[in-house]
Amino acid sequence: MVKTLARITAAGLVALAASTALAAPMSLKIAFVDPLSGGGASTGEAGLKTFQFMAEQLNAKNPDLKLEVTGYDNKLNPQESLVQLQKAIDSGARVVVQGNGSSVGAALIDFVGKYNDRNPGKEIIYLNYAAVDPALTNAKCNYWHFRFDANSDIKMAALTNYIKGKPEVKKVYLINQDYSHGQAVRAAARAMLKEKRPDIQIVGDEVAPLQKVNDFSPYIAKIKASGADAVITGNWAQDMALLLKAAGDAGLQANFYTYYGGGSGGPTAIKQANLPDRVFQISEGYANIDSKAGHDFETAFRAKTGQELTYPRVVNLMNILAKATLAAKSTDPKAIAKAMDAIHNDTLYGKDSFIRPDDHQIFQPIYISRFGPVDTTKVLDSENTGWGWTGSGEVSAQDTLLPTTCKMDRPS
Repeated sequence: MVKTLARITAAGLVALAASTALAAPMSLKIAFVDPLSGGGASTGEAGLKTFQFMAEQLNAKNPDLKLEVTGYDNKLNPQESLVQLQKAIDSGARVVVQGNGSSVGAALIDFVGKYNDRNPGKEIIYLNYAAVDPALTNAKCNYWHFRFDANSDIKMAALTNYIKGKPEVKKVYLINQDYSHGQAVRAAARAMLKEKRPDIQIVGDEVAPLQKVNDFSPYIAKIKASGADAVITGNWAQDMALLLKAAGDAGLQANFYTYYGGGSGGPTAIKQANLPDRVFQISEGYANIDSKAGHDFETAFRAKTGQELTYPRVVNLMNILAKATLAAKSTDPKAIAKAMDAIHNDTLYGKDSFIRPDDHQIFQPIYISRFGPVDTTKVLDSENTGWGWTGSGEVSAQDTLLPTTCKMDRPS
């Protein structure tokens, strides 16, 4: 009898152990490599909080999955980014996420490609949430890189389609950051405005050092002297906020067509500059889109993190990463990449998005919004200014398609 009970107990323990093993969630370490100090710190911190919030949400929703996001400060430097990525890999990370600085993005694509060639079976994947130089999904494309933001050409195509219908825009000034993204924005603006609105006069076109300018007054003085009625800029982080602050100080009443006017500090600067409904942003989402799911998420996100959702695309990225991992039933980056290759997923606002397998560029609806006074009893404001983002235009995902020159080598 004793022996029988012992056999039953042992069998039960084996069954319990097997059950416990099966119940253990798949664990995936994600390295967030972006600026957490210096002029880009506020943008980097906002991104890190968004990724960690999404990891918590997905872990609670999917007991079979455990996502862990750790921040690594790259100081917005490509070489430092590679040092931090190697540390992350040594700590077990198999996924790297980054967005701030296309120069950093290019360095990471090159590193990840070479690392995977040297380490078959230990591959890593790079999920890019904001580095928008078109070259990254064209000449520099790589199978292990996926971009979840529209590249700067896609955004400019949508923006110039919007400006095409605005006859009041007659004189445009281009001011951008002096690196690959800024150069791409100015080149696309020149080419697309010439094609769609040849009557528009470009009265200025210059670049400023990336996150190095503390006073944009001299730049604003030149914009004011040019007689420009509109400014197009891809500036981000403090370069965006300080540009708007200087515009307010100088009393410049031009329209600003921006890529990142809604970044941290941007809304406060717009209000202080007294530019109601003069600053526009082209993006994949904003707080007051007519979507209950989007509104509910934004409200919960603000309550938990104390910040606004400036990266709706990170919600999409993390949902796609979880979806692909669960579909692959594996945390092997090779299996995840295969599952993501042509994946479709609904955005936060219930619209279809999809990754093009040719270049791993995501396509999703693009919105043009403007910032101004709102009724805060009905819609959400930004940075407690009493002003908020409201819609001016929407472009469907299918209408954002641009061709790619990518010639991708795929693993066997």
